[in-house]
Amino acid sequence: MIARLTGTLAESASDHAVIDVGGVGYLVQASARTLNFLGAVGGSVMVFTEMQVREDAMTLFAFGSAAERDWFRLLTGVQGVGGRVALSILSVLDEGELSRAVATQDKAMVARANGVGPKLAERIVRELKDKVGGVALSTPGAVPVAGVSADAVSALTGLGFKPAEASAAVAKAEEELGAGAGLDALVRVALKKVGR
Repeated sequence: MIARLTGTLAESASDHAVIDVGGVGYLVQASARTLNFLGAVGGSVMVFTEMQVREDAMTLFAFGSAAERDWFRLLTGVQGVGGRVALSILSVLDEGELSRAVATQDKAMVARANGVGPKLAERIVRELKDKVGGVALSTPGAVPVAGVSADAVSALTGLGFKPAEASAAVAKAEEELGAGAGLDALVRVALKKVGR
């Protein structure tokens, strides 16, 4: 199973991207939100992934945060929601908005996504109501999705730390150093936060 990719953005389109990892190009389907976060072609990227294997295809989906990936898993667990519909929902609603829509049973909010009719939106908010507690929210401790923060998380995970542990340490280091901190300083302080 491919859990994440770190490499160079080789191509970007309206619904997918190609990430070059050591000379191998991985085609990933992604939400508009994730595609925007990836930035310009040629830049370094790190994405979380989920692979779906079907009888007729294998599809790799990419996400800018662990929370977005978790929501994708929840959404595709609902009958009638495939990968493309889940990405459509994640393109329109961020994790916080999805949490609120499910908590308040706001099917109209979910129905704003392409390919989601009123009946499917109602099924989504009804079935996910009891499951949303297990999803990581985009708050301190969630995986940073861009720039120096993502690079720092990638550096820590490369040193053997778990992604959640690395994310929490980087978030604490950012709080201490402020938003303009450089990569070296961020990694150094984050390492202190995890006790190494």
